[in-house]
Amino acid sequence: MNRGVDLLITYRIVKMLATPFKKHDAFKNGIIDDKGTVLRKYRTIQSPIEKRSYTLLHRFVFNLKRILAKVGIKGALGSFAVAAALLFKENKQYLKHQLVIESAVITYLKQTNQYDSMLSENINIPNIQDTPAINCFGVDVFERNGELISEYDYDQTL
Repeated sequence: MNRGVDLLITYRIVKMLATPFKKHDAFKNGIIDDKGTVLRKYRTIQSPIEKRSYTLLHRFVFNLKRILAKVGIKGALGSFAVAAALLFKENKQYLKHQLVIESAVITYLKQTNQYDSMLSENINIPNIQDTPAINCFGVDVFERNGELISEYDYDQTL
């Protein structure tokens, strides 16, 4: 039972990471801006609809998205890959579900018409000699100085 719940939460987190801030209900309700900056603190939110659009899980994912952007992981595909790699590194049990998780996220992206735009992001991939720690969503993720780095951001660490 716990593994099923864990997979569901994992799917929700990865799905939320993939969704631009502008497409979240918290943005539509004026709680965050298009960069995920909080405009209204949780304690000031009264409406049940607004509370459902800005839960503890939402706040966690929004903070994670902003942190990833600060360290240079702005592209959605690179963000997915690093988030998935962190998950798989933390709990090796999820590795056996990697294809299911990736497939579910890709299906969601296609259903919401985000997949093609994500793939067409202007990404500059450097020539890499190291061996990747893992490949998630077709993106090589490397471990450098204890941090996971997507191939899109690898050249910034050299």
